[in-house]
Amino acid sequence: MKTALVTGASRGIGYEFSNILGREGYNLVLVSRNKKKLKEIKDEFENKYKVKVIYFEIDLSGENSAFKLYKKIKDDKIEIDVLINNAGFGDYGEFIKTDWQKEKEMIELNVVALTHLTKLFSKDMVSRKNGMILNVASMAGFLPGPLMTIYYSTKAYVVSFSQAVNNELKGTGVSVTVLCPGPTQSGFQYHANMNQSKLVKGIKLVSAKEVAEYGYKSMIKKKSVAINGVRNKFAIFLIRFAPRDFVTWFSRKVLERRRV
Repeated sequence: MKTALVTGASRGIGYEFSNILGREGYNLVLVSRNKKKLKEIKDEFENKYKVKVIYFEIDLSGENSAFKLYKKIKDDKIEIDVLINNAGFGDYGEFIKTDWQKEKEMIELNVVALTHLTKLFSKDMVSRKNGMILNVASMAGFLPGPLMTIYYSTKAYVVSFSQAVNNELKGTGVSVTVLCPGPTQSGFQYHANMNQSKLVKGIKLVSAKEVAEYGYKSMIKKKSVAINGVRNKFAIFLIRFAPRDFVTWFSRKVLERRRV
């Protein structure tokens, strides 16, 4: 049986990826800061799918946390066949007013940990000539994001980085897919303090399950970039041809809070 590692596995898209992979017969290594939820998921999936589930309570925004996780997995003699880099968070507000420590942790998690885990596990996968990596980015990765400056910038990095590494790994038996969902029912908006934004308030959002199913199928097909939804694909297509100042202005208008 093959083994999949999922970060940010305790809720939202990460939970749904874990559910899909368990359903498909993968043993699971789940990572999150929520130990209680991880224990519940372990019991649920082991009973439901008859797979082996282990978990690590780790804050991947901490310094050198990716290597610490990698070492724990290697010490347990576990080979990772699928890596889902899902863990990440955002924040809302004007750049000069937002909290630097929170933004630093965001960069550590969204960029540094994702990059380091990709590097560590892709090396092992290449040596075995087999493996799949999926990095969760966002539609935000295709445009500037006034009022969510750092988050949008981290996701732009993830899109570019994932495409480049996937190109380098062609012919090795290892693929990298970057999943770029739009606003999703995942709890992200609440934790990012953006529930009142025009982007999400009063809008029916796609489910985390639907996003994860699309991402999984795209990874199996070894797609480089996966954008779910016809409207999302069309929006990204239009952005390529629009003046950057207009794209930035429009992005801010969408992110501004709705007036009561």
